[in-house]
Amino acid sequence: MCPGQGCSSISCILMEKTSLKKCIFLSLIFFVVTGINFTNYPTTKWHFWRSKLHPSTLHPTADLSHHSAANLTEQNITPIKDTKHFLVSAYKDHRIDGTIRIITIFRRDDVRRLYCIIGCAQQGYLVTAAEIDIHSDHFGFPYQTTDLLCKTEPKCDPTNVTISNFLYSLDIPDMIFLPIQNRERKEHNFKHNFTVCISNLFGTYNNVLQFVQTIEVYKLLGIEKVVIYNTSCGPDLDKVLQYYREEGTLEIHQWPIDQFLNPSKGWKFQRDKGDLHYYGQLTTLNDCIYRNMYRSKYLLLNDIDEIIMPYQHATLEHLLEDLQRQNPTVGVFIIQNRFFPKTVFGDEGRFSFPRWKIVPGVNILEHIYREPVKKDVYNPSKIIMNPRQVVQTSVHSVLKNYGDTLRVPPDVCSVVHVKDRLQRRLSKEQLIVDKKLWEYQKDLVPNVDHVLNTLGIYERIIKYAYQKDTPLQETSQLIKVGKP
Repeated sequence: MCPGQGCSSISCILMEKTSLKKCIFLSLIFFVVTGINFTNYPTTKWHFWRSKLHPSTLHPTADLSHHSAANLTEQNITPIKDTKHFLVSAYKDHRIDGTIRIITIFRRDDVRRLYCIIGCAQQGYLVTAAEIDIHSDHFGFPYQTTDLLCKTEPKCDPTNVTISNFLYSLDIPDMIFLPIQNRERKEHNFKHNFTVCISNLFGTYNNVLQFVQTIEVYKLLGIEKVVIYNTSCGPDLDKVLQYYREEGTLEIHQWPIDQFLNPSKGWKFQRDKGDLHYYGQLTTLNDCIYRNMYRSKYLLLNDIDEIIMPYQHATLEHLLEDLQRQNPTVGVFIIQNRFFPKTVFGDEGRFSFPRWKIVPGVNILEHIYREPVKKDVYNPSKIIMNPRQVVQTSVHSVLKNYGDTLRVPPDVCSVVHVKDRLQRRLSKEQLIVDKKLWEYQKDLVPNVDHVLNTLGIYERIIKYAYQKDTPLQETSQLIKVGKP
């Protein structure tokens, strides 16, 4: 008897040492019954059919480049057929012998055997078993970020890849493939020195003033590119996004996660419910790391209302030069949050410009009081990293990495985070005055004014004043643009 289901009729007959005629006869019956066509599956693929548990076979195809180009998707979320999982992106990981790493959104209660179908340049398709590497952080939600690892062979130059959950019914012409990114390794002369990864933008978020101020501070700190994953936002902020995209500062990736799942607006499943943590924040952060692995020397992972601020250096470049010189093996720098309550204002009113009051959003220059750090309590943090040393990340810490990790002292670098008050019982006198942002006001204020004026925000102020019958002198003062 055949010792296992992976054996074919041929292997059974050979083991039983039966006659050649009987072997051929039973083999023909086997192929007819199973529907396998000799023309479509030549003898070079025989190992693929014999080994269900460890398939690794090259499928010759006449014109792969023409065929696969029509099946490549530009979407960031692609369902895996007959599963509850979703493909996001695929990258060649040169740190593990060129294995293809596919970032996915995985339903935790639907773990099953999956197979990689890898398109090889001018060589056909390579089929291998996928290794499933589920990220450790999911905050209790049913779906979580997962890496599928697909090993390749020297004879395959991988260009695209997809995933199937069934080995024996591959309908390759109808399958949707992901392009494989990071095909070339690069360790020097990066396009950017610093890139910010902002994980998710959703709802009707329309905080125009704070967003413009934050981007302009980024530029002054030496950040050259900001990457954002956009599900939705308010109409005014959308215009701002398009402005910065055309300028070249902002890279926008559409993230329609709400068309596939019921994403949570919070981070705690017991309280916020939903299918996926915070609109898929963990997935987009990991995608941003691999997307920029060979484009940017350093990455900053923080939220849209946060600024990673050096306190002893004028720029991030000077900060990282010192940190790396003192800690050459460190690839992950953990930066502590400092919270500035947006309901507490400075007494001077120095940056309380009338023209900014009509702009939707928070004026971060007005908030110079920060809460003291609570001892013996977890204080959230954000990350500066060398992406080539990181394998997987969470929001406030890295899950897997190759180098060392350093917690940067808060007096050296901290996150400026203007948000709702956390320590509500503290009086204003118990808060700490922190005017670090004011050091950039000379360039920051005119730069913000330039953006708002270019976007037509101040034209709207004039219309507003006209509708309110505001005297001409007051209107002129309202829209006055200049130094504080």
